Amino acid sequence: MKILVIEDDKKIASFISKGLKEEGFAVDVAYDGLDGLHLGLMESYDAAIIDIMLPGIDGITVIAKLRAKKILTPVLILSAKRSVDDRVKGLQAGGDDYLVKPFSFLELLARIHALIRRSSRSPESTILSAGDLTVDVITREVKRNGETIQLNNKEFALLEYLIRNKGRILSKTSILEKIYDFSFDPQTNVVDVLVCRLRNKIDKNFEFKMINTIRGMGYALKEKE
Repeated sequence: MKILVIEDDKKIASFISKGLKEEGFAVDVAYDGLDGLHLGLMESYDAAIIDIMLPGIDGITVIAKLRAKKILTPVLILSAKRSVDDRVKGLQAGGDDYLVKPFSFLELLARIHALIRRSSRSPESTILSAGDLTVDVITREVKRNGETIQLNNKEFALLEYLIRNKGRILSKTSILEKIYDFSFDPQTNVVDVLVCRLRNKIDKNFEFKMINTIRGMGYALKEKE
């Protein structure tokens, strides 16, 4: 899953980004409202964490502009502003939750998970499946033919991206953008290495191979016909 963080305090932004990455999220960070709005409009995110007091344009305006463009990314407002009026204004602008600084990272993480969970259509939609493979995006339990498979954070993120787009060819560039930072070097072979590791865990012990390499185009997860 991919999170957008719009926070002008670089220490706080780094703290949040590092913590989210350790939990397996891909994270894009913007340090002002204009860059944050641009990313929010151009990229697809599972959730966004947005400060109110930002250079360029403030967080409330960023959220309002995203909602005006029908961008429904769940938004957690993170701000030192703590009055009832501030909270009401943030939520009325389109924020989905409000957390006051200073904050506990564990609470922030729990709220992000809750926002993503609530944005799902139903509890069942958190369980993705393809053939005999199932992926629970909340508990992070992966099973194939009933056998539990242990994945690290990046492997899980790649599998989730593949299974959400099963049958579709995903380019290395799109995988880089989804799983890693937007500034990641596109020439790296990190995607090939990650796919190799995931393939060993998902396909190695099974006759039908689900993760396919489409030469010159990318990768696709396919179900048995």
